[in-house]
Amino acid sequence: MIDVLKILQDYWQLLLVGQYPQGNLGGLALTLILSAASILLAFPFGVILAVMRVCPIKILRIPAIVLIYLGRGVPLIMFIFWVYFFIPLLIGTNVSGFTTILITMVIYQGAYLAEIVRSGIEGLPSGQMEASRALGLSYMKTMIKVILPQAIYNMLPTMVSQFVSTIKETSLASIISVQELTFSATQINNILLTKPMPTFFILAMMYFILCFALTCFARYLERRIATKRAGIPDRVMQPAATITSA
Repeated sequence: MIDVLKILQDYWQLLLVGQYPQGNLGGLALTLILSAASILLAFPFGVILAVMRVCPIKILRIPAIVLIYLGRGVPLIMFIFWVYFFIPLLIGTNVSGFTTILITMVIYQGAYLAEIVRSGIEGLPSGQMEASRALGLSYMKTMIKVILPQAIYNMLPTMVSQFVSTIKETSLASIISVQELTFSATQINNILLTKPMPTFFILAMMYFILCFALTCFARYLERRIATKRAGIPDRVMQPAATITSA
């Protein structure tokens, strides 16, 4: 316990912000930035993939299925190596480790978010699509104005849970020397040499506290959505009851 407190006292800044402001931003701050940027960029990509996945047009559906199965079926570390070596060959110049891991996470998380959104779409009553088409809305307008808003709202807790997974998966960025939280803990371990247990215990607790807080938030959202769903029939029935009593 004394070793844990001593490490926190001496290296708290390295764990939180890396070498900033004397050097590059890193540690927990970079982990959160990388995770948030990955989810924000992967979200529209995942929505597009989900719409293509459920589209009746085969020329759109098949590429989406292939990309989703590839993203979900290949380990993330393999994606990191592919992007790390392929992007420089493609554009003719080296890219930073942060850019490499961001591109990787957008593709990887996009595949998972696509399946989350697809589940939300397919979980809605099919009559909504049929009614919207009967009113003259095109397929795309129905998806954008009717189906997607409901599907995304229903899947919000699952998306927060996916954000938790993203935070943990960013730890693999350390293998290409991105100075996120795991890389910072490894640096501390290399400095101390004789205290790997307290160093990585601190790392584990930081990940646990952050992910546990987000998991509680996801459960709160789930309860809030369930409560709102349960209240809809009551609000719908009240006008009907008023008319009947009149």
